[in-house]
Amino acid sequence: MKLLSVVVALVATASTSAFAPAPMGTRAVTATNMADASEEYYIDGERRFLMNLVVLGSTAVTVGALAVPYIAFFVPPGSGGGSGGVTAKDALGNDLVAKEYLASKPALDRSLAQGLKGDATYLIVKDDKTLETYGLNAVCTHLGCVVPWSAATNKFQCPCHGSQYAPTGAVVRGPAPLPLALAHCDTDETGLIKFTTWTETDFRTDGKGWWN
Repeated sequence: MKLLSVVVALVATASTSAFAPAPMGTRAVTATNMADASEEYYIDGERRFLMNLVVLGSTAVTVGALAVPYIAFFVPPGSGGGSGGVTAKDALGNDLVAKEYLASKPALDRSLAQGLKGDATYLIVKDDKTLETYGLNAVCTHLGCVVPWSAATNKFQCPCHGSQYAPTGAVVRGPAPLPLALAHCDTDETGLIKFTTWTETDFRTDGKGWWN
């Protein structure tokens, strides 16, 4: 009977201890641990935000670097330039001086030079051994091949698809849909040959130049 009383007493003591409030020291430790965890989570969130910004910036730079040349590929070559024009250059990049150039070319010559935006452009020597007041962009208006001049046929003849142009650059035979682009050709006060943008009416079609 005494043994039974001892067992009941032990069970009652254990039950009372289980429901007893935790000591203040334990509560303080628990609260401190939660605060530390919260602070650690906040710091990790900041770091994640910064890393996301870095990744986003890197991705934008990479995509931009790839997209710019891709888009530029589909932009047709222009024949425009700044309002001050550009100096005509030979194949080696040397400036062309009108006096020297004309001395080295026969009458009615059509030779290539670097023109507006670096496009291959024909300089035209007239019968009187002076420069024509316009140059002709050598890029075919069909699919962009460089069109050579044929002195034998007195025409520009595209080797890619057979388009032909008159000495003025007007279309003689397709499939080219448009004439060769025009550029003004002048000599500045120092004797250099200059190309400037042609914004006036196209004298071959009596309409606005398609390159403007």
